[in-house]
Amino acid sequence: METSFVDQLSAIISSISSVVWGVPMVALIMSAGLVLSIRNKFVQFRGLRHSGALISGKYDKEDDAGELTHFQALTAALAATVGIGNIAGVATAIYFGGPGAIFWMWVSAVLGMAIKFSSCTLAVKYRVIDKNGSVRGGPMYFIEKGLGKKWKPLAIFFAVCTALAALGAGNGVQSNTIAASIVDILDKTGTDSEGTLRLIVGIVVTALAGLVIIGGIKRIGKVAEKLVPFMSIVYVGSALAVLFMSAEHILPSFGLIFEYAFNPAAATGGAAGFTVWMALTWGMKRGVFSNEAGLGSSPMAHAAVKVDEPVKEGLVAMLEPFIDTLIICTMTALVIISSGLWSPEVNTSMLNASPLTSAAFEHVLPGFGRIMVTLGVLLFGFSTILTWSYYGEKGIEYIGGEKAKLPYKFVFLAVTLLGATVNLQLIWDFADVANALMALPNIIGLMALSGVVAVMGRKYFRELGEGKHRPVR
Repeated sequence: METSFVDQLSAIISSISSVVWGVPMVALIMSAGLVLSIRNKFVQFRGLRHSGALISGKYDKEDDAGELTHFQALTAALAATVGIGNIAGVATAIYFGGPGAIFWMWVSAVLGMAIKFSSCTLAVKYRVIDKNGSVRGGPMYFIEKGLGKKWKPLAIFFAVCTALAALGAGNGVQSNTIAASIVDILDKTGTDSEGTLRLIVGIVVTALAGLVIIGGIKRIGKVAEKLVPFMSIVYVGSALAVLFMSAEHILPSFGLIFEYAFNPAAATGGAAGFTVWMALTWGMKRGVFSNEAGLGSSPMAHAAVKVDEPVKEGLVAMLEPFIDTLIICTMTALVIISSGLWSPEVNTSMLNASPLTSAAFEHVLPGFGRIMVTLGVLLFGFSTILTWSYYGEKGIEYIGGEKAKLPYKFVFLAVTLLGATVNLQLIWDFADVANALMALPNIIGLMALSGVVAVMGRKYFRELGEGKHRPVR
């Protein structure tokens, strides 16, 4: 009876996911990214070099209002974006959408850079700093303060969706994939001990996360600035080692990405043929899941930065999709495609998510590949849980005030434990629905305030050219 209920629930949420991630949502996010790119004169290209200078710390001023440095804010946000989406999400996109899905992940990243720039600039401009120096910021604040009180219901809707999304995309997917990876590497999949092992993993992950989460954004920022660079270097280094050993497959892999992005193929994927639409939708939704552009989550972390000019943090924030999707996701994709396991004819076991990525690494590095992917899943998943706890907390704080934060943290930790034991497809579909519900009010707010960002951006770059914004060290 329980299994039947779970299957029915999974089918219902899957149906909702396919609706919310249909033509309207894909068109909405792509159109918003394109409009914001044009209005800000393709800031993702012309401002990229200056973004690097900002995160170096040369422009940091200790006495600026806020709680985090530019680097800490970036790594805290990257702790959420560089996660399971880079390992399991890429594999799922390829499994259902074929190699062409990666092209559309790239598109989501380039357009997402303009979205991140706009949303995080607004987050700093309209943030609220209380008497204790604690920062409150994000789409709910720039919607309410930037558009006026009559828009507050939309801000509340975003806050509610954020609190719910943190319980799916933020922790359920992460703990589930961590548990699945450990079960897989210990060869316990399908055995009588799998359920017990998943529960043990869930308890350990929840306990470790609790030690950091209770300390708030400052503790999360301190952990993130050490964990994110380390885990990114380890994972990308491992992927580069695999690609170096199969270098002859790299260019053909890029060829497959472009071929399948625009040409329907006769080969069949996980449940249906690889088509242009499947490549586009799976690439876009997994791209958005990975880099979170359009969701409005990252602005809550970037709002806490110590900065005197909102545009500076917008420039720092737009590095997230670049690092997350254009670099790390591409590494994963090339490993999978070059291994040949993207093809249903080769992937006869129908491996999906992190087991597919693990098998691709293992294909080139026997005995070592699975270990590296499992390590990546552990680090990426854990870091994502930490920052998403803060996002959910900010959402619930906007609705219920300071007193609602602590109870929410305990609910978040409880769902983290639960997530390790539930159905994988169910938790992914719930995450997709939650992401879509967050994106809608955020995109509305961004488009309505796009003119404000454009004016601020023009002013900042003009002053930068005049030498008014100089490094302080």
